[in-house]
Amino acid sequence: MRRLLLVHELAFLTLVIITGGLATVWGYLWQQSSIETIRLHGLAHTAEDIRSLVFKQMHEVTAAALDENPTTRELDTRYLKTIQERFNELRRASAHRAEDYAVQGMQIAFSLLQSNLRATLADPYALNRLVRAKLLDPEFERRFVADFETAFETFTGLLAQQIARQEHKVEQRLAIAPWALSVPVLLGIGLLVLTRRRLTLGFVRPMQAVLSGTREISQGRRDGVLPELGVTEMRELAQGINRMAAELEKSQHALLDQERQAAQGGLIPVIAHNIRNPLAAIRANAQLLDGSESAAELGEIRAAIIDTVDRLGRWVTALVSYLHPLKPRRQPLRAVELLAAVERLLSARMAEQGLQCERGRWDESATIDADRDLMEQALYGLLNNAIEASPQGATLWLSVLQAQDEVRIALRDEGGGVPFQPEPSELTPGPSTKRFGTGLGIPIAFKICHTHDFRLEFHIEPGQGTEVVIRAPATRLE
Repeated sequence: MRRLLLVHELAFLTLVIITGGLATVWGYLWQQSSIETIRLHGLAHTAEDIRSLVFKQMHEVTAAALDENPTTRELDTRYLKTIQERFNELRRASAHRAEDYAVQGMQIAFSLLQSNLRATLADPYALNRLVRAKLLDPEFERRFVADFETAFETFTGLLAQQIARQEHKVEQRLAIAPWALSVPVLLGIGLLVLTRRRLTLGFVRPMQAVLSGTREISQGRRDGVLPELGVTEMRELAQGINRMAAELEKSQHALLDQERQAAQGGLIPVIAHNIRNPLAAIRANAQLLDGSESAAELGEIRAAIIDTVDRLGRWVTALVSYLHPLKPRRQPLRAVELLAAVERLLSARMAEQGLQCERGRWDESATIDADRDLMEQALYGLLNNAIEASPQGATLWLSVLQAQDEVRIALRDEGGGVPFQPEPSELTPGPSTKRFGTGLGIPIAFKICHTHDFRLEFHIEPGQGTEVVIRAPATRLE
C-alpha cells in the first residue's frame, strides 16, 4: 500500500514539475522576447533621435553661420557632443555584429557629413552667399545628407527585420501555446487514469471483496475463501480473515458438538419423564383389568389406555417437529392474515369454552417477511395455549400494530398468568396438565421465531393473564 501511495504521489509530483517547467520555460522565452523587442525599439528610437539632431544641427548651425553669429562654434560643439552620446548609446545597446557594422556605417557617414558641412561653412570662396542659402532648401539638404540617410536606412531596415523576426517568433509561440498547455493536461489525465486503475485493482476491489466476504462470514456462510488480491496489506488482510474464518468454523463445530451433547443430556430426562408417566398410567390401567368385571369399567380402562397412548404419540410427534431443523421459505406476508387464519382454525375450540375473541389495533398494512406455514404453526401453538389457559366465558385479545420499522403481533388472555417465565433455551417451559397438550407449544414458537430472527416475549400479570408478543421487522408487500 505504501508503494502504491508513493507511486501515486510521485506521479502527481512529476506532473507538477513538468507543468512548472513548461511554465518557467514559457515565461523565460516570453521575457527574453519582450526584452529583445524593447531593445530593438530603443535602438530605432535612438537612431531616429540622432537623425533628428543631425537635421536640427544643420539648420541651426547653418543659420547661425549665415548670420555670422559668434556662438556658431559653441552651438555646433554642443550638437556634436549630444549626437556622439546617442551613438555611444547605440554601441552599448548593440548585440550583434551586423548592428555594430550598421552603427559604424552611420558614424562614418555622420563624420563625412560633418567634414563636408565644416568645409562648406569655413571656406568663404567655396560658395557665394546664394549657394550657402541653398543649404536651407529641403531638397538640397537631402542631397547633402544622402550618405548619412543611406546609412540610417540601412540601420533601421536591419532593426525592422529583427523586429519582424521577433514578432514572428511570438506568433509561433502563441500558436504552439495551446498544444504546449494541453500536454500537462493530457499527462495529468493519463496519470489520474493510471493511478486510479492501480488503486482500483490494488485496493478498492480487494477491499470490496473483503467486505463482501466478511458479511458472508457474519451471516454464517464460512465455506467461501476470500481472494488474496491487491497490494501486500490487502493480501495479508484476506489471508488473516481466511485463517480466522477457518478457525471460527472449527470453533463453531466444536461448540455445536458441546451444545448438542448438552442438549442431549438435558433431553434425556425430559424424554424419560414424558414417556415414563404415560407408561406408568398404561401399566396401572392394565393392572386394573384383572379386577374389573363390568363392561363399563373395562370400557373406561380401555379408553384411558387409548387416551394415554394418543397423548404419548402427540408428544413424540411434537418432539420430532421441535428437533427437526427448520428452513423457512420467506415471503412478504400480511400479519393480520396469519393471525386471522389461526383464529379461524381455533374458532371451534373457543366456541366450546364460550370464549370471546376481540381485536384491538388491527393494522392491515403491517407486513413481515416470513414462512407462512411455520408462523401459523407458532401462532397456533401460542393461541391454543391461551385458549386452554382461559376460564369459561373469558375474552381473548388479538392485535397487530406497525410502529416505524417494527411489526408487533400480540395475544392476551385472562387465564391468571403463566406460573413460570418461559425461556428460549428450555426444551419444556413447565409440566403440561392439559388433556390434549404436549408441553412443546412454547418451545416450538421460540424456535420458529429464532429461525426468523424475530423476538418472542411473555408479559405475565399474575392473577390477570398473560400477553404474548412477537416483534418482527417490517417489510414491504410486493
